[in-house]
Amino acid sequence: MNPPPAPTGSEPGDAPAPGDAPASGGPPATGTDRRPARPTLGSDLKASLPDGLVALAVTAAVFALLLARIRSRESSTVSVMPFMADAEGFWMYFLSQAFGWAALLWAWLTVLLGLLLSGPRPRGLPVSGPRLERLHRTTSLNTIALIAAHALLFAAELVRHDTARWHSRLYTAFVEAFVPGGYDSGTGQIAIPVGQAALYLALPLGLLFYVRHRIGPRTWRVLHRFVIVVYVLSVWHTLLYGTNVWYDGWFRTTVWLLQLPVAALLLVRLLRPARRSERLSRPGLAAPGRGRAAWGLRFGGRLAVVAVALAILAVVVSGRDGGRTLPPADTSSTHQHD
Repeated sequence: MNPPPAPTGSEPGDAPAPGDAPASGGPPATGTDRRPARPTLGSDLKASLPDGLVALAVTAAVFALLLARIRSRESSTVSVMPFMADAEGFWMYFLSQAFGWAALLWAWLTVLLGLLLSGPRPRGLPVSGPRLERLHRTTSLNTIALIAAHALLFAAELVRHDTARWHSRLYTAFVEAFVPGGYDSGTGQIAIPVGQAALYLALPLGLLFYVRHRIGPRTWRVLHRFVIVVYVLSVWHTLLYGTNVWYDGWFRTTVWLLQLPVAALLLVRLLRPARRSERLSRPGLAAPGRGRAAWGLRFGGRLAVVAVALAILAVVVSGRDGGRTLPPADTSSTHQHD
């Protein structure tokens, strides 16, 4: 899902382009400067272990909370799917949900870290730039792992409750969990392909960082900006299919509320990019033709982010968060969510 870094101009681990001032404002690098070793996938996987253990601890806590709410019948999941009141019978589904929530949280953290790195750095930040960059990369790798675990457990739950022969169960579960359009029931007809798109985009976009020296930093920067799409798809998938946020209420509104800092940091990054080439000059200073078209796209992008931030704020203030109205207890079985 992404994961993660948001669209950036001066991405972590990437040297400034020719003609750009260093982000720190210091003197340009000389041929005698020692550059730190290029981060590799292996080194970052090792560095991601502490972060991964924290992610697993958070997943375990969410899993325990989900089970407790199911057993007490406080969870809206029981209203959506009454047969899932049997917490022990569907523990794998709830574990998949727990990994999904942890993945969304880690994607959120990764996006925030990416925006902090690519925009003006807040003063007094207790973490140094290099440590922030490494944390950004490790949370990105763990986001991918959490998304994959979420999807695999969902497929395993489908296999577990299928009564066909084992090879037929595996095939059906693979199609429904990993093939777009394969899941053809209820809200999942839209929500599952949205989640699959997040997974299939997160994998290459998250790992391209480690081969950017082969594809070229400029190409990598262009592709890297699409990571924000992974995050948007992840949030959309959650709001569409998360039975915990199926109905109107503070939990669903909180998911919307958490998008405000993302939108705010993205707007700051667009208004004050680290790279001079991405700054928005006055339209009269733009070169004819392609230069003016690029200026128009950048200006339109800034307006779109402002519109999105205002829309999120309106959702939070009004409480109209797109959820369904909670039904009376005696009609809960009419809500289908396969």
